[in-house]
Amino acid sequence: MEHYDVVVIGTGPAGEGAAMMAAKNHRRVAVIERYASVGGGCTHWGTIPSKALRQAVKSLREVQRNPLLHALRSSMHVEYPNLLASANDVIEAQVASRRRFYDRNHVPLLAGSAWFLDPHTIEVRPEAATHGGTVRLAADHVVIASGSRPYHPPELDFTHPRVRDSDSILHYAHNPFAVTIFGAGVIGCEYASIFLSLGCKVTLINTHGQLLSFLDDEIAEALSYHLHEQGCVIRHNEQFARLEAREQDVVLELQSGRRIRSDVLLWANGRTGNSDGMNLSAIGITPDPRGQIRVNEHSQTAVAHIYAAGDISGSPALASAAYVQGCSATRHILYPSIAPLRADLIPSGIYTLPEISSVGLTERELLERKIPYEAGRASFKNLARAQMTNEKIGLLKILFHTESLRVLGVHCFGDGAAEIIHIGQTVMASSDINSIRYFIDTTFNYPTMAEAYRVAAYNGLNRLA
Repeated sequence: MEHYDVVVIGTGPAGEGAAMMAAKNHRRVAVIERYASVGGGCTHWGTIPSKALRQAVKSLREVQRNPLLHALRSSMHVEYPNLLASANDVIEAQVASRRRFYDRNHVPLLAGSAWFLDPHTIEVRPEAATHGGTVRLAADHVVIASGSRPYHPPELDFTHPRVRDSDSILHYAHNPFAVTIFGAGVIGCEYASIFLSLGCKVTLINTHGQLLSFLDDEIAEALSYHLHEQGCVIRHNEQFARLEAREQDVVLELQSGRRIRSDVLLWANGRTGNSDGMNLSAIGITPDPRGQIRVNEHSQTAVAHIYAAGDISGSPALASAAYVQGCSATRHILYPSIAPLRADLIPSGIYTLPEISSVGLTERELLERKIPYEAGRASFKNLARAQMTNEKIGLLKILFHTESLRVLGVHCFGDGAAEIIHIGQTVMASSDINSIRYFIDTTFNYPTMAEAYRVAAYNGLNRLA
């Protein structure tokens, strides 16, 4: 039986982060992966293929809107399956890159499923499609980074070709005319944007009263308005009653009595942690009803030497955060006195069209905490770069303390928001430069979208009494 300092379960972002941190610090580490290739759900079924699809749709839309390409627009029509195919090259490139990380750092990849025999012993059981026998590993520490999968309510038949989740929609072989999306979280809103840009009729069912209520209200309202403008029908405060899946269509019935017919139903209402099939109950770890594992601020589970990182540990369930969580878990193994990861500086990236990104506190949170603040805004339509690229829908909003002038939150809606947000994130992370005045005293290239920070800073400071 081989002995390792750290055994990592899963090769998604969290697993990769944990494994690479251990390897770079000269610890003996092994990684268990039950799928045929590395990368986890992020690479094969989630982030990479869906964002590659989004980019393909965005590129198509840009061509269709460009007045210089007017002659091409009438003949420009691409079917949904063709757009999906554009993601294959990206997935292959990502898998190759990630495989090289393990090879270069001499980290063995063990194919199979992990099964705990005791808190320090793991049995790697080969999947039916793989060859080889069972292997046992002894581990001083374990990082569980097994990810998550779409939640499947038992009353829905996901084997029906017109009933899809966020994984299987990436293999839908037709060009839908009408799509119903149940669940208006991040995934639901992203796919609503994608299908709207393809010219589909989209009905988005929201079980809450507002889209993406964790966002700043102004940004959430901007997204809702933009989806409406594109023709999306949003049904708030609705609950599932039943689904009739037929040969030619599906009919979704809601508890309000409303019936919605469409070509396909995309169920995007929640995810389930991949915690089953590991014998966790035998070692004192009990996942919640959604399969997620409770952890402390250092990503430790109820068993101190076993950590959980990424989607398996719940919020924020972002690929970017998962990688950092994996690294942070291993850092705590290496240096037990290290400070915990600053969750308040993890940005959110929502890849709607246009995209959304936020970091820090929202106006609602500042009001609840009675923190004196002011807001500075810059509309994209007033920026030269946005006018040149014809991406004029958008807003950058900076929230700052009225007395100390410290930046408390940055929220962005518009093209490139997930890139733009990092300037604000960097300023917030630095105690030396964190001030709204930093954006006035710094020179930004012109014309750029980053110039929005200077415009928003002046706008906010001009509001001070």
